[in-house]
Amino acid sequence: MKELTRLIKEDIKPALGVTEPGAIAFAVASAVSHVRGELRKVRVALNSGMYKNAYTCGIPNSTNFGNLYAAALGALAADAKKGLEALADITPEDDAKAAEMVKAGLVEAVLQQIGSEITIDATVETEQDCCTVHIRDSHTHIVSIEKNGEQIYVDREYLEETKAGVTCDPLKRETREEKNTDEIPVVHRYSLKDILSYVREASMDEISFIRDAFSMNMELLKEGLGSERTTITKCLLRENGGSIISKDALKTAQLLCNGAIEARVLGLGRPAMSITGSGAHGIIATMPLLAQYKAEEDGSGELCLLRAAALSYLITMYIKEYSGRLSAFCGCGIAAGTGMACGLAFMKGGDDSVIDRVIRNMASGLTGMICDGGNHGCAMKGIVAVDAAFRAVDMALSGVCIESIHGINGRTPEDTMRNMGMIASPGMVGTEETIVEIMENKFR
Repeated sequence: MKELTRLIKEDIKPALGVTEPGAIAFAVASAVSHVRGELRKVRVALNSGMYKNAYTCGIPNSTNFGNLYAAALGALAADAKKGLEALADITPEDDAKAAEMVKAGLVEAVLQQIGSEITIDATVETEQDCCTVHIRDSHTHIVSIEKNGEQIYVDREYLEETKAGVTCDPLKRETREEKNTDEIPVVHRYSLKDILSYVREASMDEISFIRDAFSMNMELLKEGLGSERTTITKCLLRENGGSIISKDALKTAQLLCNGAIEARVLGLGRPAMSITGSGAHGIIATMPLLAQYKAEEDGSGELCLLRAAALSYLITMYIKEYSGRLSAFCGCGIAAGTGMACGLAFMKGGDDSVIDRVIRNMASGLTGMICDGGNHGCAMKGIVAVDAAFRAVDMALSGVCIESIHGINGRTPEDTMRNMGMIASPGMVGTEETIVEIMENKFR
């Protein structure tokens, strides 16, 4: 298996609801699995991206939303063995008990630090025990567990890497060229030309697993179409002539993509296939490509679709490695939107120079879009990203783009993607703090 294939395969995962509530529930449920007796207190300390993304986010199988309810449900009924789908089996009774727990003041969620790197410290206290689970760098990566003041688990490899400075911190300003090669994320060891060569040569057998992303995200869309809670989805369906699939690729893309995103952020009960730890990223990276595939008269072939999705995933990952997994800019629109735009250009026969132009067009148009958490507004941001992607591709295919001398565009596509990521981190760290302050002030 090629290294880039492995990279994609290891990164895409099913995620039920927005990833951050699922991660909070997973962390708390993991702590609960080590304690005995009646619950007395649950506390989660989060980095700003985690705190913000779950702040007003819908929770699967729940009528409630946000950090406190995700933590309460994690303590009462989540299944840690299911990872990011820990909330899959929540019942109405569980939901009611969680509401009582929050009302009684037994759950606390605090902002621990401003930063794009994922941190969750989940502490559960009972009559008999106290356990804290520490998660770092990815949503389900437990690095240590303490119970009653003693360490009962530690990821020693992670701690050694951290001491050696191997883990990459996007908040630091040094360039990747200044770091040791071993510290460079795998995807950054490849140029755009390398990635395109891989994509063009990838066989059906090697990348057929990507099919699961399309089928999973389509089932999530159908869940949204059948729900009384969705509004944007119904509007997009009307705009597409009442059909899920039409010959209008853009309108179909808006429906397939943003109908699935709306279902996800409202907490409806089906998973999305995530990339870089985000279901919305995974949806944007794939569903408009499916719309283009379905809208073509003769079709460009399933293998072309799968190759385009692989390209979309890798470009998304390339930008996200610079921005950090959770930041103040909308990675769904900017990183996944750019990846998807590259995939669209690939499906339409664009060569390396066309895809370079697509990246520059997207960088110049979308890079300032903020992330104000996982919420209903994600679908609106997705609508903007899909429109921008189709426009960027059409212009690039006509030889039109924002030249590299302008704005944050770099001399190479790799420079441009790096610059896009740096706008988020370190560039928007102060913006992140302001966004959180605005969100908190609404509920004071």
